[in-house]
Amino acid sequence: MDFEFLPKLPKSNLDDRTFKDLVEECILRIPRYCPEWTNHNPSDPGITLIELFAWLTDQMLLRFNQVPRRNYVAFLELMGIRLNPPSPATCKLTFYLSAAQTQEVPIPRFTEVATVRTETEEAVIFTTDKELFIGNPQINYLLAANKATDKAETISKEDLRSLTPDNRRWQDLGETLLFDLDQPSPGNCFYLVFSESENSIAGNAIAITFTGEPGRTTGIDPNNPPLRWQAWDGQNWVNVLREKNDDKTKGFSFKGIAQPLEGADVILHLPLDLPVFNVIDTSYRGHWIRCTYIDPQESQQHYSSSPSIVGLTVRSIGGAVKATQCIRVEQELLGVSNGKAGQTFELQSKPVLKREPSFGEHIRIKLPGERSENPLDWEQWQEVSDFAVSGPEDPHYTIDSQTGEIQFGPLIREPSQLRQQIYQRGKVQPVGRIVRRDDHKADNLATYTPPSVSNTAGEIALERQYGKVPPPGSEIYMMAYRTGGGTTGNVKDSKITVIKNSIPYVKSVINYEDAYGGTDPESLDEAAIRVPELLRTRECGVTPEDFERIARTASKLVARAHCLTKPEHTTAGIVRLLIVPQFKNLDHFDFRRGMNPDAEFALSRELKEEIKNYMSDRKPLGVDINLEEPEYTGVSVRAEIILEPQYNNPGDKEKIRDNLLVAIYRFLNPLVGGFEEKGWDLGRSVYSSDIVAVCQKIPGVRYLGRVELFRCSKFESELNSKWLREDFSESEIEPGSLGLICSWQDNNQQLNSGHIIEFRE
Repeated sequence: MDFEFLPKLPKSNLDDRTFKDLVEECILRIPRYCPEWTNHNPSDPGITLIELFAWLTDQMLLRFNQVPRRNYVAFLELMGIRLNPPSPATCKLTFYLSAAQTQEVPIPRFTEVATVRTETEEAVIFTTDKELFIGNPQINYLLAANKATDKAETISKEDLRSLTPDNRRWQDLGETLLFDLDQPSPGNCFYLVFSESENSIAGNAIAITFTGEPGRTTGIDPNNPPLRWQAWDGQNWVNVLREKNDDKTKGFSFKGIAQPLEGADVILHLPLDLPVFNVIDTSYRGHWIRCTYIDPQESQQHYSSSPSIVGLTVRSIGGAVKATQCIRVEQELLGVSNGKAGQTFELQSKPVLKREPSFGEHIRIKLPGERSENPLDWEQWQEVSDFAVSGPEDPHYTIDSQTGEIQFGPLIREPSQLRQQIYQRGKVQPVGRIVRRDDHKADNLATYTPPSVSNTAGEIALERQYGKVPPPGSEIYMMAYRTGGGTTGNVKDSKITVIKNSIPYVKSVINYEDAYGGTDPESLDEAAIRVPELLRTRECGVTPEDFERIARTASKLVARAHCLTKPEHTTAGIVRLLIVPQFKNLDHFDFRRGMNPDAEFALSRELKEEIKNYMSDRKPLGVDINLEEPEYTGVSVRAEIILEPQYNNPGDKEKIRDNLLVAIYRFLNPLVGGFEEKGWDLGRSVYSSDIVAVCQKIPGVRYLGRVELFRCSKFESELNSKWLREDFSESEIEPGSLGLICSWQDNNQQLNSGHIIEFRE
């Protein structure tokens, strides 16, 4: 068994004899050792025994030749390399109340929810990552503006028109026009500013009840109003209307509502980040939500007059929170210490997720004679990755996340100079400075001597205790840990519906999006690929390749990272990285419509923060990291296809059309595109000949006629951003050095970004 990924250098097996060689060698020895044996045919019983012996020897040599691989694995063990445990899937869960409450309803941290258990599948359990408060929102201000802006910071006092009643009687506003008083136009918007509270309404699902006057016409199609509901998350305006049916007002037309004065709801799902914002020189402070009149699409109609309302109220009906596929175990007794060095214990559940000390996920030891039953009074110990810098009085331990094995410090006999060198190497970067990844003071290595090292002349060997030994008779408790992970957690949307903990006033739970990010444990081959990079960089960013590797390692949601190196794209002291996020469930994605870059490849603030936090102590001092998206360039293909005669029928044509569309969408894709299916190369152009090569691989295609490529470019405006498709075709579409090719079928009929397949006789 070989490592297929290693370079193939000239080498031979420790013993390269095969089964056939062994049989032939034994037969050649027969005349020498047993000359009277003359029947050497395969039917002879003696030849059968020779073949049996050769088979046994061949199996032994097969194992013997695996010794080099075993030595390689032993080397990894000596380097302290551990296989990475499985990663847990994550998702966003939305809890709904049985009825709106006047007081906040808390959803505790670590609340367990699960999928439905069936006869063939066990339930997959998720736990919430933080406490959620389903609050009691209060409206402070109702404001209108003639022009919506991309950033909340650009809103000025002069842009706003207050519609807030002086008496704050929101249920009795009188007739209030929401958009321009004379003639509404795209860009008009109104803002709802909610008061800040002790516990934010971030993540809440709120229902805003609008009441209107009966018989008022607005001129729009009630089933497709040109409106966009958004909330300010601190960086961008994010959409909060999950689906069109959540707007029961039908774009404030109140169409189909028997009594508009009774009101209709607009249900909004607020983002998990909902900071407080204040317009300069005003008292307009709070959480901001807006409704914008956008440019109508081809199938939409304009407002002929401004919509109006006569009252509004708001209430919370639920809330959303992030959850992780895991089970939390609390206060597990590992055993009793025998007072010896190097003790090991094993957790009952494994694999173990990354420990969070802030969640109380650490070991506490109840010393002999301790009478208090309060765990906070017990001695707390600290988890470390290894014992390289642990002294004999340091309460340290290690955990193997995959096996669940916990080890306390060993006792090692070693020369004194080796002790000092090991301690120094454990704290020093290649440039010779101590890494300050904790609160320890930087030491002067020229005069540094590790604890308990004696410099007595003639000293040959010493015993050293790496980490403190739990006193004999001590009870060892793992206060909390989480177990889970794997691809089984990547469940589909709407599958997580079972609440395992009873919570007052909570009726149901659901995941509107697929859970993603669950991966299986790292294999030995994957670890062997990872180790050379780890040894080369030592987790320090120096070269562009180092920064790319560290960015990919920072999060499982990073699919690709490109470090810009050309002088025209770089600035001294700044490292620019182009990040392509990983799609949540790529293996099950239907490529018949492609991937919209705005929806699938948007670089979220959470992902940016995760990458920057990971890279903060792995980059040179004084270097800033800029994370950006590539400049995506859309490509729309029109191709004429001539089929083989036997496929020239309606049924086969539709099948071949689907196969062609999937092949082209996959080929022009940042994640699985290109001829190697590893993602379209950054800056690489697409040619019509590339499309010909892809289409010719589809069974049933005889040859291609005319192939046209149309460029789709993104244009930013003050109101919003939009994609536009060029009217003329090109034989080559060049995305630019920072560009990345992609393709998708947009719902906007005016854009027409999808591919067109035309069959010719």
